[in-house]
Amino acid sequence: MSGQKALRVAACACVVGFLMSTFAVHASQTCDTRLAPASVPRSAFEEHDDGTVTDRRSRLMWMRCSVGQDWAGGRCVGEVRSLTFRSAQSMASDINRKGSSFFSDWRLPRAAELASIAERQCDDPRIDLALFPDTPAEFYWTTTTRPQPAEGFAFALSFGPEGIRNVDQETAAHVRLVRDAR
Repeated sequence: MSGQKALRVAACACVVGFLMSTFAVHASQTCDTRLAPASVPRSAFEEHDDGTVTDRRSRLMWMRCSVGQDWAGGRCVGEVRSLTFRSAQSMASDINRKGSSFFSDWRLPRAAELASIAERQCDDPRIDLALFPDTPAEFYWTTTTRPQPAEGFAFALSFGPEGIRNVDQETAAHVRLVRDAR
């Protein structure tokens, strides 16, 4: 292959790679409620101006942003943090101790609780982005664990296509905090 032709091929490969990465970054969520209604109806949530929502069905109050993000102008801004299971629990304790999020009883959700906000009609991510903006389609910790022989593992739920998995607690995952609103 001539030098000029090799440069053109390399340039085309770079452009294609750039376009593919651009589309992946800018891919938008799709939701299809034609066959069934939303599994997490927005009307079941009471939105608060402080970056929280309360699920009227479960009486759980959720932080709208993932740990690492801040609520600002109706969005979650900042980088979502990835933490080990123990670090995630420590983070919840620190937030409670500081009182920086209006309440002092925030905790990691149980698997069933976190699954209750997953929107099965949506992809990339499987969550209502109007209620929980800027949520990545990645794994989030739950406090649900399995007894032996899986000690040192906890369930993490992905808002992507992976669903729920039993994950080594030393793995890093995201965190969304919840509290009982009763």
